[in-house]
Amino acid sequence: MKRYYFDHAAATPLDPAVEKAMKPYWREIAGNPGSLHWFGQQASAAVFSARETIAKSLGCGYGEIIFTGSATEANNLALRGVMKSVLNDRNVLGVVNDKTTDRTIRTAGTDRTMIAGKPKIIVSAIEHDSILDTCKDLEKEGVEVVYLPVSKAGIVDPASVAKALDERTVLVSIMYANNEIGTIQPISEIAKIVSDFRKESRIRNKELGKNPNPIIHNSLFDLPLLHTDAVQAFNYLSCNVEELGVDLLTLSAQKIYGPKGVGLLYARDAQVFVDDKKTGTVRTIPPLEPLITGGGQERGMRSGTENVPGIVGFAAAVKRTDVMREKEVRRLSALQKYFLEELHKFAPKVALNGDRGKRIPNNINLEIPPPADGKGSAQDLVIALDLAGFAVSPGSACAAHTCAPSHVLRALGHSPVRAMSGIRITLGRQTDKKALNSLLRALRNLLKN
Repeated sequence: MKRYYFDHAAATPLDPAVEKAMKPYWREIAGNPGSLHWFGQQASAAVFSARETIAKSLGCGYGEIIFTGSATEANNLALRGVMKSVLNDRNVLGVVNDKTTDRTIRTAGTDRTMIAGKPKIIVSAIEHDSILDTCKDLEKEGVEVVYLPVSKAGIVDPASVAKALDERTVLVSIMYANNEIGTIQPISEIAKIVSDFRKESRIRNKELGKNPNPIIHNSLFDLPLLHTDAVQAFNYLSCNVEELGVDLLTLSAQKIYGPKGVGLLYARDAQVFVDDKKTGTVRTIPPLEPLITGGGQERGMRSGTENVPGIVGFAAAVKRTDVMREKEVRRLSALQKYFLEELHKFAPKVALNGDRGKRIPNNINLEIPPPADGKGSAQDLVIALDLAGFAVSPGSACAAHTCAPSHVLRALGHSPVRAMSGIRITLGRQTDKKALNSLLRALRNLLKN
């Protein structure tokens, strides 16, 4: 029996060019990047080259890339790392004037300051579980979390972000493209709102002549910071961090035809100046405290021996995706449109979850109405399709084992029953019209019965 793969939002098959790039680092160049001998230095050079390749794609400095073991870990580092940094006062500045050497040194301050009231994080109600579950944990630690609603089409209103911002806000985290329904969020617009708020805060603080919330304004980093989970977006949307206006961004290799077990967090550096007329120096640091400590890899932000083959594969996947992006968007958009038009010819009651226009082109999330006899469910349909050779998902693969209503569909206003009726079909580079026609025939037969 021929099998067809329609679950590219969960994981993508490894691109042959990526596999080829990784191959030498499994056996021939197996050194630890921290070792001084030839093998170690070859591995270290490969990691450095990969970091540069990805940084070029994202439009950032190579030192602003932190490799992790997954996108879930990167999301945790973004939320927990920033909050830990703020609460630990790591980035509070002290100013020392040394008249004898004509130097002004900006360093970590000795006078500790505390945030006035609870620190706050703002997220959307349709974030990935790695964001939402982390927020639940942070709430237990005294952090306030605001969960922004979305429209029935699955879009965050930027005005709701503006309304939720206040002087206690440390971080805003809004995903770029949703993993279940594929809706694209207005990240650049949200970034402008966050940036304007930061500027207004500085002006207000200057006019007051004092700091009502010292940790917000005495930080190396203007807060709040903006993070976006761009895991599902990178295949189809530019993720240039300057154009988006984000401070932190998460990616996953396995979603872009790279290897499993490697992700990254882009973290915008702040500059710390040691201002000396003779020997002025500048150093940069990310706005984070590490979650994993040990050998000090990744500039101390993520200790542990680097996954050299995975990192090399990640860079190869990024490079190939950049080349293929525009062509794939056009191709998959046409296939997405064709599938929906053909489906509605024999199943007019099947609805599309999420905005039809503002979505990534590979995502088709369908609401399957229950049979007239009340028997069967979307999960039954997923199983039936699998038995017929078609791999689709009942929603987010990460939560599929829970058999619970989708929190994303619930956020769209669906009842618990309706939120259990979604199936996610996600297309990929190997998907063609022939494969879609086979899936359409299978759906026609299954929905008839």
